[in-house]
Amino acid sequence: MVQIRMEVGGMTCQGCVRSVTRVLESVPGVSAVAVSLERGEALVSTGDSTVSSERLIQAVEAAGFDARVANS
Repeated sequence: MVQIRMEVGGMTCQGCVRSVTRVLESVPGVSAVAVSLERGEALVSTGDSTVSSERLIQAVEAAGFDARVANS
């Protein structure tokens, strides 16, 4: 399993958290998503390394939020 931590900007409420969770879960290969409004981040677990961080960023940005891979 691969985990990718992302910083997500523009979330202001639990509705935003649900939206970000939903779009990340819709990316093929994603097995689990945990989004934190307080930390402004998402932790994405994938079944393998075929899911690119660029694809995850695109999905979040398409939903109207800012995203980037967090520094470890």
